Amino acid sequence: MIIENPAGNYSFIRGIGPFSAGVRAAAGFAIVHAVLKPFAPLVQGYALIERELGRAQRPIHALCGIQLRVPAPFSRAGFDEFNRPYIAQLRGWGLEVGGANPVTRTNVALEASAVAEPSIASFFYTTPSPNTGPNWVISGIPEIASRDGAVQIVAPNDTTPEGLRQKTTCVLEVMGRHLAELGLSWDQATTVNLYAIHDLHPMMTSMILPAIGAASRVGITWHHARPPVSGLAIELDGWAVERKVIVRS
Repeated sequence: MIIENPAGNYSFIRGIGPFSAGVRAAAGFAIVHAVLKPFAPLVQGYALIERELGRAQRPIHALCGIQLRVPAPFSRAGFDEFNRPYIAQLRGWGLEVGGANPVTRTNVALEASAVAEPSIASFFYTTPSPNTGPNWVISGIPEIASRDGAVQIVAPNDTTPEGLRQKTTCVLEVMGRHLAELGLSWDQATTVNLYAIHDLHPMMTSMILPAIGAASRVGITWHHARPPVSGLAIELDGWAVERKVIVRS
């Protein structure tokens, strides 16, 4: 379901409580990717978001995406507990639209140089820009699929080459659906991120590069990281933005 967010100048795909599935900037607006240097713990990061949006003369409703890093994957119950204060923060900002969270999110656990506490790595916001192509952000997609009316992990606990192939197929298919739902294409991407600690190189030329097409010209950034919930192995996200800014924390 596509929902308009006129206060934020973007539309989004309804997702679940912690995040929307994807956003697209409205006509006449672009998306800025604000990268925190260094990463900031959550409370400090929320203050930096407010500061940067104020500096850019944008309302808090322009916030359309957040990239999180956590120390280690959560249990399912731990993930739900982690999300409660995060969702409360977004609600405190008044960001929900018709009861739906419009803000995209990727949340992964770095395997090397892990963070000591949950932190904000970057965020996205809309800004007026009349002469730009489609700008968008898709939330991190793990290997979870809806099958026979149930949501389940694809090839659970299977990191053999065949299991990884099935997982990779899932994340690529879901990403393609989200892009199509927003009327977008891989070709517009300025960044494609892959998060995994397993060897996905065998799938690179046979599956991933053919699926993303011309987006391969901007390259694929591989993060040695795990999805945020134990039992998941792969995550994929991407975006098309007009520019990136560095926010010193």
